[in-house]
Amino acid sequence: MNRRVFIGTAAAGLAGMATAQRTPQDPSAIPDVIRKLQPMTGGIQPITDDERRARMEKARRLMREHKIGALVMEGGANMFYYTGTRWPPGDRTFALVLPASGEPACVVPEADQERAHAAIHLVTDVRRWPEGEGPYRKLAQVLKDRGVAAAQIGIEERVRFAVFDGLRKEMPAAEFSSGDPVTVGCRVIKSPAEIALLQRANDITIAAYRAAFATLHEGMGQRELSANIAAAYGALGVPGNAMVIFGKYTAFPHGSIQPQTLHEGDMVLVDDGCSVEGYQSDITRTTVFGKPTARQRDIWNLERKAQDAALAAAQPGATCESVDAAARKVITDYGFGPGYKVPGLPHRTGHGIGLEGHEWTYLVKGNKTRLEPGMCFSNEPMIAIYGEFGVRLEDCMYITEKGARMFTKQSPAIDQPFG
Repeated sequence: MNRRVFIGTAAAGLAGMATAQRTPQDPSAIPDVIRKLQPMTGGIQPITDDERRARMEKARRLMREHKIGALVMEGGANMFYYTGTRWPPGDRTFALVLPASGEPACVVPEADQERAHAAIHLVTDVRRWPEGEGPYRKLAQVLKDRGVAAAQIGIEERVRFAVFDGLRKEMPAAEFSSGDPVTVGCRVIKSPAEIALLQRANDITIAAYRAAFATLHEGMGQRELSANIAAAYGALGVPGNAMVIFGKYTAFPHGSIQPQTLHEGDMVLVDDGCSVEGYQSDITRTTVFGKPTARQRDIWNLERKAQDAALAAAQPGATCESVDAAARKVITDYGFGPGYKVPGLPHRTGHGIGLEGHEWTYLVKGNKTRLEPGMCFSNEPMIAIYGEFGVRLEDCMYITEKGARMFTKQSPAIDQPFG
């Protein structure tokens, strides 16, 4: 899971750590172990224009197979995936039309035309809509010019309802459907270049964790640790963040709003990631601050067995739900559950990852999609025991012809967060 954090660490090496809370925004408060980090961005190879053009061609093939005349997108991951155009979501519509036949086009706010023209990549047909008119007539005209006024139009999943509604009123003869067969059909299989970017993001996250874990100390608050992880990412040269949970609150899969302070014996779980050329990491490490109890060690070891079971089950041709079932069986055989009940594993075993921290497809009951080489997932079964603690180990993996491979080394033990 992404953007959550539970952390813990062995007591070794923590002696002498300051116990005073630091101000996260104060650069002078950044610990030396983080200040000494060096950027890990050298040699990164962005996605090439040729690869993006090949993606558009694949999208056109999928559109023809599914009888879709054109795909409509707003700013976000899909627009970036196909064209390299970065545009944040906003109230003014910035749309991309990718037709099954013909050149793509962008419809942009006239008020932002200069910024839009600087941002747009691989698209030469750019049309501006004025404030007094709105975007839908211009968008409909693009589609009419591509000869799909009465065709099926695929709507990308992030397109807001207001945009879809405005467009269909302008195009009463058109049919509208989900664009998932195209966007998911393209993005769910990663290229070697994408795998390389995901690998770098994962490597950087482990480096950030290593440095930040060395700053754990008695009395530490969540915000201090979160700030240390963010500072580590900055020193390593990428944007990233963290959410931190201590003690009994680690049992909640997405954390708690309750303020927490770190004490001897607390479980600590960190769940977060960074971005490299738009590609995301998502790693969770759970450990204990101090000496683990027998109970903590037993449950941690059980969690590791569940993660191993998911990794072994993630073979080409296996269904997504079978990977979830393999991890869940380990936990239910111990006596937890059954199914998604707590104590036990309350959420899916994993999610797709790429340009978004969570994307299609999911390792969850009912998903009969079969694994193929190039698919990438988080592998993150969890054991939640309300009132005690929770353990989640999360590493991302990619499917090869011979099975699944982790991007990162798994945690070997509760007091050894890193392989």
